[in-house]
Amino acid sequence: MHALGRRAALAAPALLLAATARAQGQPITLVVNFVAGGPSDLMARLLAPELSAALGTQVVVKNTIGAAGTIGAAEVARARPDGQTLLLSPIGAIAIQPNFRNDLPYRPTDLQPICQIADTPVVVMAAPGGPRTMAEVASRAREARGAFNFASTGPGSMPHIATVAMARAMGVEMTHIPFRGNAEAVVALMRGDVSLFADQPGTLRANNLHALAILSERRTPEFPDTPTLRELGHDIVYGIWSGLFAPAGTPAEFLARVDAACARALRQPGVIEGFQRLATPIVYRNSRDFTAFRDAELAKFAGVMRAAGIRPGD
Repeated sequence: MHALGRRAALAAPALLLAATARAQGQPITLVVNFVAGGPSDLMARLLAPELSAALGTQVVVKNTIGAAGTIGAAEVARARPDGQTLLLSPIGAIAIQPNFRNDLPYRPTDLQPICQIADTPVVVMAAPGGPRTMAEVASRAREARGAFNFASTGPGSMPHIATVAMARAMGVEMTHIPFRGNAEAVVALMRGDVSLFADQPGTLRANNLHALAILSERRTPEFPDTPTLRELGHDIVYGIWSGLFAPAGTPAEFLARVDAACARALRQPGVIEGFQRLATPIVYRNSRDFTAFRDAELAKFAGVMRAAGIRPGD
């Protein structure tokens, strides 16, 4: 048995008592593994007051950033499974990084899915003075001969993997420039240090960037004039889903309460309006369905990485 799982099994009765005590007033730390002001952080801050009300205790957002979200994920995976530490994470640290790196300080099973909260398409974006179409991206990349830079929120993040897959499908070479979060990536894009960034729609809207393509099954109502990559001849469909997680071994009774609180929060008008401002569709899955979905995504991206030949150095 993995060390974390063995420790949780031995400590289960005490942890249940601790979770009960926490429910009577001790605050819950909701770790967000990306920078303040980014999409994950904004979702967490929309949810925190509603979760606090439903759980009867304060939920405090904490940003633990770095290494494409894996530092924050590792912090929660190592935390005592007593209900006092939760994680809000997008897909990267949960289903991509385990297939991308062999040295992660945690395993997927060290984090228990509680509820999915969102699933948003990836939008390929450029600065106002940058390329205006994907055809222009391809042309500029060929002319640059490897000096065409794209941004990501870290190696193994969805912006990284999606852009590498896109570049290879288009038959062009691009240079990966990783940043600690989308705010830094946007600054580099506006300065002209990079020419391309693929991220959630909220990033584009908040910074008046130009949408080049959307990596969804079909065009979206939010971006009706933006073509999908499929329309442009490249069968690439990626989304950035997000959800809540707890350390493995957290008592099931507590997880069920958080799942119910999550479902309730996502029905509140203020949360719905906030997610709409972020151009982030609310997608709820309960703990059982989200766990099955997480497992399927792990298997999917194992295949994606092998097929695309994506390695840590890309």
